[in-house]
Amino acid sequence: MARMESLIGLVNKIQRACTVLGDHGGEGMSLWEALPSVAVVGGQSSGKSSVLESVVGRDFLPRGSGIVTRRPLVLQLHKVEGGSEYAEFLHAPKKRFSDFAAVRQEISDETDRVTGKSKQISNHPIQLSIYSPHVVNLTLIDLPGLTKVAVEGQPDTIVQDIEQMVRSYVEKPNCIILAISPANQDIATSDAIKLAREVDPSGERTFGVLTKLDLMDKGTTAVDVLEGRSYRLQHPWVGIVNRSQADINRNVDMIAARRKEQEYFESSPDYGHLAHKMGSEYLAKILSQHLEIVIRQRIPSIIALINKTIDELNAELDRIGRPIGSDGGAQLYTILDMCRAFDRVFRDHLDGGRAGGHKIYGVFDHQLPAALKKLPLDRHLSASNVKKVVSEADGYQPHLIAPEQGYRRLIDGSLGYFKGPGEACVDAVHMVLKELVRKSLMETQELKRFPTLQSDIAAASNEALERFRDESRKTVIRLVDQESSYLTVEFFRKLQNEPEKTQEKNADKIPNQNAPNSERYTDVHFRRIGSNVSGYINMVCETLRSSIPKAVVYCQVREARRSLLNHFYAQIGRKEKEQLGKMLDEDPSLMEKRETLAKRLQLYKSARDDIDAVAWK
Repeated sequence: MARMESLIGLVNKIQRACTVLGDHGGEGMSLWEALPSVAVVGGQSSGKSSVLESVVGRDFLPRGSGIVTRRPLVLQLHKVEGGSEYAEFLHAPKKRFSDFAAVRQEISDETDRVTGKSKQISNHPIQLSIYSPHVVNLTLIDLPGLTKVAVEGQPDTIVQDIEQMVRSYVEKPNCIILAISPANQDIATSDAIKLAREVDPSGERTFGVLTKLDLMDKGTTAVDVLEGRSYRLQHPWVGIVNRSQADINRNVDMIAARRKEQEYFESSPDYGHLAHKMGSEYLAKILSQHLEIVIRQRIPSIIALINKTIDELNAELDRIGRPIGSDGGAQLYTILDMCRAFDRVFRDHLDGGRAGGHKIYGVFDHQLPAALKKLPLDRHLSASNVKKVVSEADGYQPHLIAPEQGYRRLIDGSLGYFKGPGEACVDAVHMVLKELVRKSLMETQELKRFPTLQSDIAAASNEALERFRDESRKTVIRLVDQESSYLTVEFFRKLQNEPEKTQEKNADKIPNQNAPNSERYTDVHFRRIGSNVSGYINMVCETLRSSIPKAVVYCQVREARRSLLNHFYAQIGRKEKEQLGKMLDEDPSLMEKRETLAKRLQLYKSARDDIDAVAWK
């Protein structure tokens, strides 16, 4: 018997802890729901409250007309050896009640605190533990009485609301149903039996209780029901004789009422042969025995649920991050670890493991060539502009053979246009890198718990990208300036070696053949200069089209990949412990979530160890 009581007492303790942590709902089956308990179901005025008081041996429940039980009452009975009886409420854990009239008042006050003075109901349970040598270890859930009509002051949906609340408990496969029915009413009309039949058609979870046997009409008995002929259940029916209203008014002691109840059955000509299986004491005994059997049967599934939940809680704690040490070394290690996690995600974007890095190639393959094609070189190298530039370059002394200064000015002017697309390429890659930093910060799960550190890394990354962009822009400008500072002589020497007849042939294709020879020669001359410069610029364009992306990758992409946070690392290495702590300032909601998860994890681990220790010793 000691093992049975220890096992049920342990379940009571775990259920109480689950309620403290709010672990009795949500998706899937919670531990609270997996632990078997007894739900007391019956219509209004069926005698539910009197049955509970008889089982406890104390007068402690509010009484009155209409709906008295407006919130579920989770009643946990703890058998203690010797000592005085007392009660404790979960919402007042430091207060011990030895006066059970005060317990009744506290139930009423706590009900009104949530539902108000109206006749509204609430699904939020009241948790009450009673410690007494006169009880067996048992968990009972007193539910609002089922009703058929709404009375004044109640919402029109009260009938459905109560039934839905009761169903939310009795539909659970681990719930034992204690169906209370008054004997002075036809069992076929019993609200409790009707509901129990719907949720437990086999009757395996249902215990039938008949109350008010002493109030039946003379000449009628409930023997057919108690012996299972009127309505058969898997478990035996139990008859109860509650205190009369006169006994209640006289404050008849519950222990005396139990003796009076037993005397009734033993002396009854109708129920005397069933007396050993009747009464509130017998009811408490068989419920406790059956609850122990059910708990023992459910232990493998309960342990499986506990192990599964422990794995899920550990995974969730790993995802949001474990608690951080308070010393500076642990804080610095955490910051560096977060930085490395971000850096891995950022590199993954650049290297193609995640989307985004391909946009850099798009800048080189599409944006840069398109910008180069749009350069106004045709206008710059038109015959009229060539003549203007060459003439200005000659000054007061026209060129004798080849206008070298004019060539250089035309080439310098043409190459100057390349700086714009080059700088645009630098800026475009810079914007891609900034976007990859933003995405990487969002995708680094470890950083979500540290918004301040996340902001610091973002600022440091963008600052580094700005430095890389500035260096890249300087390098691109240098590439263009290099082409201007030293021209490729071989290109022009090849032009000089072209046969004269080819030049004349090309000249024949130039329009305006009717112009005077001097004018036509001049026009051909300047067009040839423009054509030569254009050819050279096209050659340089192809070179820059390849060298600009190389410079951008070297100065921006390569540096971002290898040293994005190097400057940041140097900064945090010089910070004091208090400054590091501020960087690890977490979101309060995340801290609260971690604390809740840690408590739930400890609850489940303790429950597993305790169940193993009690169940298999």
